[in-house]
Amino acid sequence: MQVTALGWALTIGVILALLALDLVVGTVRPHAVGFREAAAWSAFYIAVAVVFGLVFATQVGWEYGAEYFAGYIVEKSLSVDNLFVFVIIMSTFAVPREHQQRVLTFGIIAALVLRAIFIALGATLLSLFSFMFLLFGLLLLWTAVQLYRHRDEDPDVENNVLVHSCRRVLPVSDTYVGGRLLARIDGRRVVTPLFVVFIAIGGTDILFALDSIPAVFGVTEQAYIVFVANAFALLGLRALFFLVSGLLDRLVYLSSGLALILAFIGVKLILHWGHGLDSGVPEISTPVSLAVIGGVLAVTTVASLLKSRRDPAARAHAGAVIGAPPRAAHGEHRPSDH
Repeated sequence: MQVTALGWALTIGVILALLALDLVVGTVRPHAVGFREAAAWSAFYIAVAVVFGLVFATQVGWEYGAEYFAGYIVEKSLSVDNLFVFVIIMSTFAVPREHQQRVLTFGIIAALVLRAIFIALGATLLSLFSFMFLLFGLLLLWTAVQLYRHRDEDPDVENNVLVHSCRRVLPVSDTYVGGRLLARIDGRRVVTPLFVVFIAIGGTDILFALDSIPAVFGVTEQAYIVFVANAFALLGLRALFFLVSGLLDRLVYLSSGLALILAFIGVKLILHWGHGLDSGVPEISTPVSLAVIGGVLAVTTVASLLKSRRDPAARAHAGAVIGAPPRAAHGEHRPSDH
């Protein structure tokens, strides 16, 4: 698929305009977001993503359109796990509700920049070395196993390397000082907890980019589709956070479902690598991928809600892929604490 420079420019222009709108809403007028406002913005961003997909499919063909929608669904489902960690970070650092939009907007911008870099690197590596499909597949399988093993745990935000280093090196104030990043207290220049929260969000974005980029390359090799699927999935993240943050703890099987999806895409990448060797290895088509991903998400959601209804005490967890917290720390920072 060939995308002209004008096509890239128009796409990036639309994404930047939407990002600017999100930035204005989230930072110029800090306020606590209600359910109605969050629902309206969530519907808006999903509608934009769907309309883009339909227009895109009519221009380049429904085969590429199906790849876009498959990639979008994968990234949207992974972004929900992103929200788990964002909720945990907000709870851990007791971020005031009026500043949470600003934090989320920063997280979205950082994620877009990081993923654009990883997409460029991933596309280059895949075009130069076919064995990268094998490596990406093995990475996703490893991630799936780790996520499933630690599906009932949450990331240990307090002991995150970046957060720990920031607190050790920089003086941190005890209060948020009106939502500022830097402040002067008693004649001393300090950073506020909001600065530490930004560091935690940025570190989280790096980890999620390492998983999500190989995952979406598993449903399409087109860098353009990978980019727009990521961008449109992330743009609605701020509104989605306020819409579902109170419901996240009910998705008790989400981590298990995401582990299955990552494992499936990992196998798909490995089979694609084997198919490229002319060894007669079959490939998994995009419609099959779309059906499997959608089916897993549907079953996961329904099973989670049924479990929550039968056992109201059951709570979901984000899953700790890298470095599970100590046993004594389990349950200290749950989404339900938000």
